[in-house]
Amino acid sequence: MLRSLLFKKLEQKEQSMIKHYKHLHQYPEPSFNEIITSQYIESFYKDKDVKIHNRIGGNYGLIVEIEGSKPGRTIALRADFDALNITEDTGLPFSSKHEGWMHACGHDAHTAYLMVLAESLIELKDHLPGKIVIVHQHAEELAPGGAIDMINSGYLNDVDEIYGIHLFPDYTPDVISYRKGPTMGGRSLFHLKVKGKGGHGSSPHLANDAIMAASTFVTNVQTVVSRRLNPFDMGVVTISSFNGLGSLNVIQESVELAGDVRYMESRIGHQIHDEIVQLIEGLEETFGVSCEFKYELDCIPLINHYKQTDYLVDILATSQGDYFESLKEHEQLTSSEDFASYLEKIPGTFFFIGCKPYDIDEAFYNHSPKFIVNEDALLTASKALGEVVLNRLYIE
Repeated sequence: MLRSLLFKKLEQKEQSMIKHYKHLHQYPEPSFNEIITSQYIESFYKDKDVKIHNRIGGNYGLIVEIEGSKPGRTIALRADFDALNITEDTGLPFSSKHEGWMHACGHDAHTAYLMVLAESLIELKDHLPGKIVIVHQHAEELAPGGAIDMINSGYLNDVDEIYGIHLFPDYTPDVISYRKGPTMGGRSLFHLKVKGKGGHGSSPHLANDAIMAASTFVTNVQTVVSRRLNPFDMGVVTISSFNGLGSLNVIQESVELAGDVRYMESRIGHQIHDEIVQLIEGLEETFGVSCEFKYELDCIPLINHYKQTDYLVDILATSQGDYFESLKEHEQLTSSEDFASYLEKIPGTFFFIGCKPYDIDEAFYNHSPKFIVNEDALLTASKALGEVVLNRLYIE
């Protein structure tokens, strides 16, 4: 049975997965600048019987094509490999060697298990129909996101379905979770510069205090969610930066703010934009200030296709109790993922593997400087994604 052959290979290569994971963890690189990481991945495939496309979109993503022995469907599998601007505080013996940068979201583990899964599928390619497209994506963490480069490359035009996994420490690696339909939030970013008139702290009547106007905005923008959105619609507005530094006796002439908007439906993101614009217009009128406002879409909401998610559940349900113990429906997540861009174009689903260490009650979550991956999650992820791709290749 092909599944058994694949699983045996993955089990034999588990330490190889972990070795790649630990290496990648030590050398994290920023989004759109993953030069060494990309070279490391490409060198892994260099002497294998595959077609490699590198420097996708002029950046550092790679696409690897595994051709089966006869015509059939085309299934894509994706993992990301960029890191975050975080100083690691895990105490791991293989901690980051790049000061101020860390793989704090599991992308190193994503890449490691997909590399070894791809290698195992290459070794079985004479038994496979169709084509498997391995998507090693750069720049998931930073707008506009690497997924757009991969889509615009044209190499995914003939893909029938696409699947991806994220590791989250909600559960230990014996739990796989999924969700149908709206699954992860969309995100927009905004920058606002409020310009008034500077002056001496002793004479506020001769100035126009930009900090006062901007502070009013910070308070009022929360009413967009609490008073302007339908209570059944999800929205979050966060002011993440307020730069009004200056001397203690000086009224600042300008203040710069930055913020983050989350939503589960694109229409809500557009509504929040329109409401913020209205607030800014009122701010200018009320305080006599001028404002420069920039609002940019970072990531659309991730909406899993119902049919492909049903396929996933049916496939994995037969293996429950084998290499994992529990298959659960996951709650909606307000965090964002640019896998959403693939799902806008290609049927597929994005699901989750637990990576919580066994010996703790509550794990540090993704993007924490203390985030740790349970290494057992790599084998679980490779088997789950491998099982899905085998099944979907053989469906007529």
